[in-house]
Amino acid sequence: MQPTRRFLLASATISLVTPVAFGAPMKADPEVAITSGRLRGRARGDVAEFLGVHYGADTRTTRFRAPKPAPAWSGVRDALSYGAACPQSNPLPDKQDEDCLVLNVWTPTLEKGAKKPVLVYIHGGAFSNGSGSGAVLNGANLAKQGDAVVLTLNHRLNLFGHLYLGHLAPGAEHAPSGNAGLLDLVLALQWVRDNIAAFGGDKDCVTVFGQSGGGAKIATLMAMPQAKGLFHRAWTMSGQQVTAQGPRGASARAAAAMEAMGAKVGDLDTLSTEQLLKGLTAKDPTMAGRAYWGPVLDEVALPVHPFWPEAPAQSAKLPMVMGNTREETGSLIGGSDRALLSLTWDALPARLERDMVTDIPVGHVIEVYRKLYPDITPALLFFRATTAGRSWRGQVIEAEARARQGAPTWVYQLNWPAVIDDGKRGAFHTLDIPLLLRNTAASEDSGDGAEARALSTTMSDALMRFARTGDPNGGALAKWPKYDLAKRGTMVFDKVSKTENDPRKVERELFGVAPYIQPGTY
Repeated sequence: MQPTRRFLLASATISLVTPVAFGAPMKADPEVAITSGRLRGRARGDVAEFLGVHYGADTRTTRFRAPKPAPAWSGVRDALSYGAACPQSNPLPDKQDEDCLVLNVWTPTLEKGAKKPVLVYIHGGAFSNGSGSGAVLNGANLAKQGDAVVLTLNHRLNLFGHLYLGHLAPGAEHAPSGNAGLLDLVLALQWVRDNIAAFGGDKDCVTVFGQSGGGAKIATLMAMPQAKGLFHRAWTMSGQQVTAQGPRGASARAAAAMEAMGAKVGDLDTLSTEQLLKGLTAKDPTMAGRAYWGPVLDEVALPVHPFWPEAPAQSAKLPMVMGNTREETGSLIGGSDRALLSLTWDALPARLERDMVTDIPVGHVIEVYRKLYPDITPALLFFRATTAGRSWRGQVIEAEARARQGAPTWVYQLNWPAVIDDGKRGAFHTLDIPLLLRNTAASEDSGDGAEARALSTTMSDALMRFARTGDPNGGALAKWPKYDLAKRGTMVFDKVSKTENDPRKVERELFGVAPYIQPGTY
């Protein structure tokens, strides 16, 4: 899920990571040479920022095809403002345009030999919405306090990134169309490999991290041969992708979208962006609601399901951190339905039956939770049970698969509640974004109080240690063991952060009696 609008429109504590060591003082208008030309950025105190840098060509020229690198230019190009987001149904302050293959860079030095760790943030929005810009995603604070190069980016989403034409328009050109948006990410990581030294970064020390849909994109990249070797660590936040669409379901969704557009395959290259957007109104042929957009098992870009039946073999040695918030649905559902905050015990069963997803007896679920948490409110019970019955199960499956593989994996859970609504919505989806990026001052959900800043330091320092070494341990953080099936050690981030073994065992076993099916699989 993309950060809420207030995040986009809207911590200064001592870091526990390696002290910042800046290079030469930043010029007012720093310039850098990359493979396609020269860029002029802007100095923001001790950090240089370069915004709206094209890593790929205008996607109008590659609709429903693999992307192409950005063309070269002469002279010096300004990189002073965010670029366009992919066209979408979500209202954003950003411009929306098909020329959306852009990225943003924040760096504490422009010394080519500095070899700072590189962190590439991939935004959420469930493969359909969002962008890499906005106050809560600004990378300046993390770059400064973490002494690192930080990037965010935009890429193709929804039908622009996942309209699968492999069966409807046979031929090599359209074969990877269902994963075009993910191939954009591959191209962006290739850009990092080829250019990041000019920004003081180390191309051999690249961490991808992302929340919600961003984490799901990372999980998918871990199974894509084209992405192998382009990143060296992965940190996912409330984002899992166990399985992908099959070609039958993806073809049915593409056909439904074209029907909504009133178009045929041969029309797709000449339709206006606005006409293509009509395809987003299509109903999903197998699920309730509008058509699902996401990765496709196409045997070209994605030859295997991301985490089924096992974790991707190509990423078995890749260090990975994965985490979720305890009350994800406090924003996923509670953010739009404010009445849930005053939910009564009498109304709870019907709401749970509608929103829990995992189909097990609702009365038993309520009984178990009330015994586990005697003081729980109906609202918090709803948020915890719907969280445990929904996306959290995907994280458990991924962690277990990595453990069976012997892959280096650490798991966390965020328990610290958002300050908004007096904590009634708990630790909800997106709350870890401002904490990890040191942007608590830009988020009314975390607020910028002493607790938020302290937790932000704890979490972002762990991220930076992980980015540097492939291990989040160190500093004042309690020992954080690798995840295994015997103990299921989990870092619980809270006012006082600590390790717990299998902290939600009862909830895991409660919902584990029913199979988990990733939305969009069929």
